[in-house]
Amino acid sequence: MIIPSIDLMNGAAVQLIGGREKAFDAGDPIPLAEKFRLAGEIAVIDLDAATGCGENSDVIHKLLRVGRCRVGGGIRTVDVALDWLDAGAEKIILGTAAVPDVLRHLPRDRVIAALDADSGEIMTHGWRQRTGRRVIDRMKELRDLVGGFLVTFIEREGRMTGIDRRRVSEIVGASGDARVTIAGGITTPGDIAWLDGLGADAQVGMALYSGRLDLADAIGAPLVSDRPDGLWPTVVADQHGQALGLAWSNRESLREAVRMCCGVYHSRQRGLWVKGASSGATQELLQIALDCDRDCLRFTVRQQGPGFCHLGTRTCWGRTGGISELAGRLRTVREIRPTSSYTCRLFDDPQLLRAKLIEEAGELADAIDRGHVISEAADLIYFTLVAATRGGASFPAIEAELNRRALAVRRRPGNAKCSRKECL
Repeated sequence: MIIPSIDLMNGAAVQLIGGREKAFDAGDPIPLAEKFRLAGEIAVIDLDAATGCGENSDVIHKLLRVGRCRVGGGIRTVDVALDWLDAGAEKIILGTAAVPDVLRHLPRDRVIAALDADSGEIMTHGWRQRTGRRVIDRMKELRDLVGGFLVTFIEREGRMTGIDRRRVSEIVGASGDARVTIAGGITTPGDIAWLDGLGADAQVGMALYSGRLDLADAIGAPLVSDRPDGLWPTVVADQHGQALGLAWSNRESLREAVRMCCGVYHSRQRGLWVKGASSGATQELLQIALDCDRDCLRFTVRQQGPGFCHLGTRTCWGRTGGISELAGRLRTVREIRPTSSYTCRLFDDPQLLRAKLIEEAGELADAIDRGHVISEAADLIYFTLVAATRGGASFPAIEAELNRRALAVRRRPGNAKCSRKECL
């Protein structure tokens, strides 16, 4: 798979040739992240921190709110590594700090060891110091301590000269069960597809920034199809992971979906189909994922209008039910403001809403038997979602916050803010 790269200098997204010569200054990295997140994880590298010339932590914290990021550059201690994991980094990338004394204090599956090599020799301190160590030897030392390796071919970085397939094969073969990401020289969908077939990922910067490589082609590079028409079945899902329906994609529709950041598919009757162009049931495209066999896509979308189905329901299997449907009904009530609605009364009376939240929380805390707990939990969820909707917080935003918190490694004690006497 492709891992788009955002390299940071002085708060801007840049691309360097060989780690030294600036070839691109793309400015604000946020718009790039909003586009790159379609592919999944984004590699965010703090070049200033890596070279000891400053840091871009404020920018990186903003990027963590935009997409799923693996963060690297200048992470040299356990505490800094844990700070980024607690902040919501999917993974951290360690260079010189990738040593046993540090790694044993970190979750293996979320640590990537960066091995930056010039003609096979590992370089450190922003690619400026030689070590005399070989990449494969270092991998054998670390492969049981990390979940992945990022191997950068410095002599090819930013030059778009392609990859050395023989050396890459040797590297992947030496990685054990740690997944390898290759950077440097990757230019074509063929490079990405070949790496994916080998069980490795492709970290790409220069080819994307220069326009030499189209993001949609990069995402779709590993895809295969056994159909005569070459189409890929595409599961369309919402932000909760709920399947809305099934569509079809091809190269053209995938390119348009990425370009427009919306739901675009291939209709076997009409050709290119922009969902909602006539009905108003548009979709904001949030992410594209490939299945394990690389013959099926999943589009994660933010669905507008009544729903995905042409019959006017949210899914092609009818109503969804559950908390997500309740959240949708509350949004509708907030928009149409029916005069007889108790929910509207809560929207308009913050003191009543506050009292009900406290009341229902207490009743849930006191509930003992299963049926009573279910009833009180349902009450509290309803009033919680009313408060969230009133404050402009969507249910997917709450889920996203919970997902970020789940990435934290260090846990707060979670003690009550009141004294024991007050709580009793």
